[in-house]
Amino acid sequence: MAASLLQKQMGLSSSDPQASLRLSQKAPSFLQSQPSRFPSFPFSIFSQKESPELWMNYEQLLAACLRTGDDKSARECLDRLSSRFGEQNERVMGLRGLYDEATAADEAALKQVLSKYDAILQENPVNVPVLKRRIAVLRTLSRHAESISSLVEFLDAFPTDAEAWCELSDLYHSQGLSSQSIFCLEEALLIVPNAWNLHARLGELQYISTSTPEASEASLKTLAESVRRFCRSIELCDDYLRGYYGLNLSTARLLERLGPKSRRDDTLPTLETTQKLHDLSIKKLREIVKERCVGGKSPEFNESELIAAQALLDKLEESG
Repeated sequence: MAASLLQKQMGLSSSDPQASLRLSQKAPSFLQSQPSRFPSFPFSIFSQKESPELWMNYEQLLAACLRTGDDKSARECLDRLSSRFGEQNERVMGLRGLYDEATAADEAALKQVLSKYDAILQENPVNVPVLKRRIAVLRTLSRHAESISSLVEFLDAFPTDAEAWCELSDLYHSQGLSSQSIFCLEEALLIVPNAWNLHARLGELQYISTSTPEASEASLKTLAESVRRFCRSIELCDDYLRGYYGLNLSTARLLERLGPKSRRDDTLPTLETTQKLHDLSIKKLREIVKERCVGGKSPEFNESELIAAQALLDKLEESG
């Protein structure tokens, strides 16, 4: 599928371009340090000790190499996974599809990959990795209606797949269907309630849906819910820059639109509370930007988010 909103939460650092580059640069030394072939069962029990982490490293390295154009190393990772688990392993089939998609030269090649997926699914309609890759190809080919209908069918069969709900949310959002997009993220959060990045993303969708200047009761309540979502995201992850960035924008808009009538509504935060949250967001953004610009504790972060946060702080200083 397209880059999952869960990737950062799950520690898949290769979803970030710079992290992908750093990871792919380690490919030659990593591959050299590991045996090129692994014996099959039962002989595998006499070989060196394996761990799930080793094969997860291979998968992450495969993805990182594909993102950075190191197709040779990616192929080596894929071949070793295939050797260890077999060509017919569903996860391996999904990874092979990922490789074929990334190395496809044009749209015609992508359509051939799609045909391969259709053939595989005729034999095994519940091959989950291939089902997901097929949907990814449909989206790449801009066949959005088919992508959405395929995802809806997928979720009818696998309703607890949070990644699929996130992907469907993103698809709906790309088509301007905000209410459907919000609903899908709410479903995802029922499955992973502590995913701070999903709370922030839901806050973003709610914030975007209130972009019209009207300050209707429904709009104010949606905006207030957006503030709550950002608050929840930073409650779960205290130094989450994106959460504080969204909190700053949502509270600023809410301060503009709160009036005497809305202050009497118990479902809305008071002006005083909203102002305190706004001030807190500025304070924390300054702290996080300063820490990370000096090369702080977390070596991996999204540089574009850091630049956006600095630009926001500069704008606030100019206006205030």
